[in-house]
Amino acid sequence: GGLLKAQSGAIQIGDKDITQLSGADMDHFRGQHIGIVFQKPNFVAALTVEENLALAQKLAGNPVDYDQIHRLLERLGIGAKSKKHTHQLSQGEQQRVAIARAIINQPDIILADEPTSALDDKHTEEVLQLLVEQANAVHANLLIVTHDGRLKGRFERKIEM
Repeated sequence: GGLLKAQSGAIQIGDKDITQLSGADMDHFRGQHIGIVFQKPNFVAALTVEENLALAQKLAGNPVDYDQIHRLLERLGIGAKSKKHTHQLSQGEQQRVAIARAIINQPDIILADEPTSALDDKHTEEVLQLLVEQANAVHANLLIVTHDGRLKGRFERKIEM
């Protein structure tokens, strides 16, 4: 996702070798082209759900579009939570906000790091379905890294290590 600098080789996303980008250029590229769902969602605690998503738009160099934010939150079933702070949400709701943040800028690729590790079976199914649906909605490639055996067999293309 461009958060760490590669020690060697190249990392090609589209027509860009992201190892050649400066820090600021990488930040902008990441905001425009890569959506990341972290294992533990990291939000700006002082901001509301809506403000966290607006910040993601700003950091990508996009204008803040509150209509888009609200449509996305509604689609993810958390529209009523837009004015709440993220620490006031359940784990499942926080994961939905993390997915919203990952796709708000319509990235080319979504990287999900252990997105279901802390969730029960019901929420695991919901989050997995949301990731796939939302990746399809923005025409993004979805890469999930997981140790969660519940996801085994859910995808045609996988690499086991």
